[in-house]
Amino acid sequence: QVQLVESGGGLVQAGGSLRLSCAPSGSILSFIAMDWYRQAPGKQRELVAQILSGGSTNYADSVKGRFTISRDNAKNTVYLQMNSLKPEDTAVYYCAAEKELAGWYWGQGTQVTVSS
Repeated sequence: QVQLVESGGGLVQAGGSLRLSCAPSGSILSFIAMDWYRQAPGKQRELVAQILSGGSTNYADSVKGRFTISRDNAKNTVYLQMNSLKPEDTAVYYCAAEKELAGWYWGQGTQVTVSS
């Protein structure tokens, strides 16, 4: 069973930065995609950023230019660097990973709160 352990959430003022980490059990290279999603109260879960096994990335329009997803194979960790945070970025952030023919795995989520 794959486990994804997230860390790095917290409370930050608007304009500040946070870096989220996601460490999967097993090799990070075994996943064809690793994503960060978020879910704010009363809203649907949305894709924030994605990094594919080849290294290409995708971002939600709302975070382009502010958030950066990256992968450190040596540390077996995926990161989400979040800069210029806004109150509307407040949400529970989830790490998700896809294995070919096995489907998706999800972390437990980490709270990010941005105060105005």
